[in-house]
Amino acid sequence: MMQKDFSLKHLNTFGIDVCAAQFAVFTNVQVLKDCLLRAEYTPWILGGGSNILLVDDVQLCVLKNEITGIDILAENENELVIHVGAGVVWHDLVTWCISRNFGGIENLSLIPGTVGAAPIQNIGAYGTELAETLISLRAMRLLDGELIEFTTGDCEFGYRDSVFKGRLKGQHCILDIDLRLTKPPHAIEISYGAINDLIEKKGIHSPGIRDVYDTVIEIRRSKLPDPLQIGNAGSFFKNPTIDEIKFKALHAVFTDMPVFVTEENQYKIPAGWLIEQCGWKGRRIGNVGCYEKQALVIVNYGGASGREIYDHAMRVQDSVKERFDIVLQTEVNVV
Repeated sequence: MMQKDFSLKHLNTFGIDVCAAQFAVFTNVQVLKDCLLRAEYTPWILGGGSNILLVDDVQLCVLKNEITGIDILAENENELVIHVGAGVVWHDLVTWCISRNFGGIENLSLIPGTVGAAPIQNIGAYGTELAETLISLRAMRLLDGELIEFTTGDCEFGYRDSVFKGRLKGQHCILDIDLRLTKPPHAIEISYGAINDLIEKKGIHSPGIRDVYDTVIEIRRSKLPDPLQIGNAGSFFKNPTIDEIKFKALHAVFTDMPVFVTEENQYKIPAGWLIEQCGWKGRRIGNVGCYEKQALVIVNYGGASGREIYDHAMRVQDSVKERFDIVLQTEVNVV
């Protein structure tokens, strides 16, 4: 049923109370096509609402994707291919894989949102990105309803980026994805971040994918607020990358600056560290602030408007630019 002036407060993890001019839920391709025919405004697809900041009421036809289903398409003794509906909750998919000892996405545990949003963002964590397991996805072009298959190459994946955030932004609705996963023995990635240290602390000498899954969940819960308790959208900014010359110049001044050198010989600096050095960690202005345990997370302590949160993010961005001459790019999509 198409509804008008529909509140999106409970459909975005910041808990921003704004309304959509039109709203409907779709559970399959035909319902989506019907919704597009009845749309009086530009269609906009909503997943879990976990990576968006709604600044004002949206004069759009908001269509919530609830296409579900997880199926095994093919398998052999070493690997398998699964087909997943875009409306499936991402962490539910990871848990489904772990329960069956299917490897490949365990490092992406507890990332909020739905499967359909994962390729748009090219979600990643602890040394792993979706692009490493995704084979293809199926999407509907909103302009004419044409169904299109995108291979991994077609998606033009980058760091927290894809063609769906760039030149094709807002033009397609992702319907489902196909992933290639592994069977035992799995290749375990624990070199990035705090995973290896915590696994060693637990006395685990030969970690499996469930150990990685449990450890990632423990780390994320220790640093990130639960959106059901405090409104947030996770990491608000991307970790910036700089070249060697700029890193050496900054490191000469900030000798404790943490860094991760990428395969492209770029220097990735934790955005949370930069923000913390500017004094924002745990600092609150009105109903908005940077989380006390992780400066990278901007939180709504209750009653904040989308505009207040956006203004706070710009203050943080300006202070990092002033102190480090680094411009933070938003990971959250501002609408």
